Amino acid sequence: MVTAGRAYLDHNATTPVRPEVVEAVAHALSLPGNPSSVHGEGRVARGALERAREQVAALVGAKASNVVFTSGGTEANVTVLSPGLMDCDGGRDCVRTPASLLLHSATEHACVREGHRFPAGAVEAIPVDGDGVVDLAWLDDRLAHFVADNPGARALVSIHLANNETGVIQPIAEAAGIVHRHGGLLHSDAVQAAGKVAIDIAALGADVLTLSAHKIGGPKGVGAIVFRTGALELADKPMRGGGQERGWRAGTENLPGIIGFGAAAEVAIKDLTTEAERVGRLRDRLEAGLAALSPETAIFGHPAARLPNTSAFATPGFKAETVLIKLDLAGAALSSGSACSSGKVKRSHVLDAMKIDPAMSAGALRASLGWTTCEADIDLFLAAYGKLVAADTDRSARAAA
Repeated sequence: MVTAGRAYLDHNATTPVRPEVVEAVAHALSLPGNPSSVHGEGRVARGALERAREQVAALVGAKASNVVFTSGGTEANVTVLSPGLMDCDGGRDCVRTPASLLLHSATEHACVREGHRFPAGAVEAIPVDGDGVVDLAWLDDRLAHFVADNPGARALVSIHLANNETGVIQPIAEAAGIVHRHGGLLHSDAVQAAGKVAIDIAALGADVLTLSAHKIGGPKGVGAIVFRTGALELADKPMRGGGQERGWRAGTENLPGIIGFGAAAEVAIKDLTTEAERVGRLRDRLEAGLAALSPETAIFGHPAARLPNTSAFATPGFKAETVLIKLDLAGAALSSGSACSSGKVKRSHVLDAMKIDPAMSAGALRASLGWTTCEADIDLFLAAYGKLVAADTDRSARAAA
């Protein structure tokens, strides 16, 4: 529940749980059976779990049989970003070649940059341009040299579908074509993009996507790995045990969380186009308001394609940690970037990779909108930010006098 009188503009950190999800989770908590049990109660639980699998698969145009549930996006990423991820069509002569190089975009989430299972010397960052878009020519050239220098070797490439700080959308389909031409595999962290833009895993060409429920109005603590085909295998599964999730992720499934994930996915699909348009208009109004308050305010990632709900910006002379506190006291909840830094405000590696002036990036804030956002939220934020701009202008004028 969003607190009355406050503007919650931090949906990229966590989107408030939708009412339909609360209802679905409450029902799931009443189910007594273990999904792995063969009796009637177990079969009911299994049926509910598989229904959720279908709902999550539909969110990205995948087959339900290619969805594996995890404890969240981080676990999903750490699981697949392994040298042991291999593709095989199941034939007798299938050749399983582990990956010996990991390339990830320089603007990835920390769980990709630091959560992989490759040795440090086998990991390289793909540079991005000033808008935060990956350099496809660099990727093509690097893979060409890697294959030429290492006959028979293959690379795993990880490029998120959309950045969590700037909302910049990456050219995944083009990247997939390059990666596959050089015999590699492509993973895309779609945590921020899911539920905000239409996703078709086949059209993207990514071999595997990763998702998280709490970014689309579902419960915290549940995510998914989604494969484009059933041909991928993992030699070193980190969660071994009873064989749940077809052996990909052992342990009794988080049935209430998974059912909530499915409910959130279903709502997101139903409202996708109308919500994207509505939220996009609110985001555009927010950015226009910022420009009116201070023409020097920079919008990071603009004019590249971005998620309709995300705006990363900075006003010269502002410090993020100070502004965040003042906005919070005024009733507006924003972020300085990723929420996965134990509440700390620190320099953005995303803006560093984009070569943004450190003086500007020090004041970078992120407003991320969602299903609870309304015109009043934008009004509250702009009024609060306007007071900060006016106070700063007044201080500057007094100092110059």
